[in-house]
Amino acid sequence: MFKLNKKVIIFLILLSVIGFVLYQNNIIEKTYIEYSSDRVPEDFNGYKIVHISDLHNKSFGKNQEKLLKKIEEISPDIIAITGDLIDRRKYNLEVALSFVKGAVDIAPVYYVSGNHEAWSGKYEEIKDELISLNVQVLDDEKISIHRKDEFIDIIGLKDPDFHTSNDLEDQLMNLSEENNFQILLSHRPELINLYSKEKIDLIFSGHAHGGQFRLPFIGGIIAPDQGLFPEYTSGLYVKDKSTLIVSRGLGNSIIPLRLFNQPEIIVLTIKNDN
Repeated sequence: MFKLNKKVIIFLILLSVIGFVLYQNNIIEKTYIEYSSDRVPEDFNGYKIVHISDLHNKSFGKNQEKLLKKIEEISPDIIAITGDLIDRRKYNLEVALSFVKGAVDIAPVYYVSGNHEAWSGKYEEIKDELISLNVQVLDDEKISIHRKDEFIDIIGLKDPDFHTSNDLEDQLMNLSEENNFQILLSHRPELINLYSKEKIDLIFSGHAHGGQFRLPFIGGIIAPDQGLFPEYTSGLYVKDKSTLIVSRGLGNSIIPLRLFNQPEIIVLTIKNDN
């Protein structure tokens, strides 16, 4: 009888662990952040941005319906995607495009590439498909968004793997205009020193996957290009006059599991604090 009970207990423990892991990797969390600055134009007070990063071909229901429903409930003004829609190890553009097709029906979509787009060798195909869906692809480009009588600038930097070592800094310097309120989409959070040097107001990044495994009081354990116990993995960071928002992302890549690190949608509202 004791042996049977022991087996049942072990089975229940294993079942609980499997359920917890499935929950951690498939239930999307919404993270709400408010950003206030006297540099935000008054006409953009309350402007809502949904930030999506690092989908890595992950599916959330048929045609991404679970993910899209959560975004639709937010009613964002725009959707910002900061790279790695696809995963070069399991390249399947249709999975990523099924999300984009639904997203463009919710709000205007602005996109910048990640390292997996660069590594895939198929970026031109990816870019052409996104443009055909009316996504604003920001390849080292700047666009102004107007609301009533005022505007903000949105800048996009292609992933560093598309650039030479010095080119990235030159690109941002040429695109930046300090007198305007500037939002930057750039995949890599570890480049915060570069962003703050150009006095970018607000930066959206991903790439770190939340540190993959998160521990209380410690945070993320490992992240690409930051190594062990990375500094920039999740949430808000301020350096000088710049504020960096790092998404934990939605999918996984070389490490297939998350722990205490649910897939994430960031909902950021900008406010004028005058």
